[in-house]
Amino acid sequence: MFLRLTALVAIAQLLGLAGAFTLVPGAAADTELQGRVPVPVIGEGKGDTCVADTDFMRRHHMDMLEHQRDKTTRQGVRTKRYSLKECVACHVVPGADGLPVKAESPAHFCSSCHLYAAVKIDCFECHASRPEQAAGGAGAVSEKPSAIPSLAGMKWK
Repeated sequence: MFLRLTALVAIAQLLGLAGAFTLVPGAAADTELQGRVPVPVIGEGKGDTCVADTDFMRRHHMDMLEHQRDKTTRQGVRTKRYSLKECVACHVVPGADGLPVKAESPAHFCSSCHLYAAVKIDCFECHASRPEQAAGGAGAVSEKPSAIPSLAGMKWK
């Protein structure tokens, strides 16, 4: 069994996914080995508290995002409390260059768990996976997805 785990880690390293997992036995509580399965490294948010406690968010974040999506698209109700944009802004992870990483990166807050659980994230096919740049500020980037190449050069409002 240990050989299979070692082989899995080697494959993850070859694919560049090793940064999403830890195998250090003496690490912090969130990164300790549970059994013999490497667990994801989950970064902290920027705020003091999340909109709900950690255990609740781990189990129900998708329900909350879907509920917010339905209220916004069907009823026109927009609130910051459960919006994907606010989640992305709070849980931004800087890359080696200091800029926020994209959802494709194993270091991205959402990707770190979703890669571990083998769950596809489809939010960022339409939504930005990094916060928009503040006026005159540095660090964040504007990321407007475009599935149609001819629209890529258009200015977004």
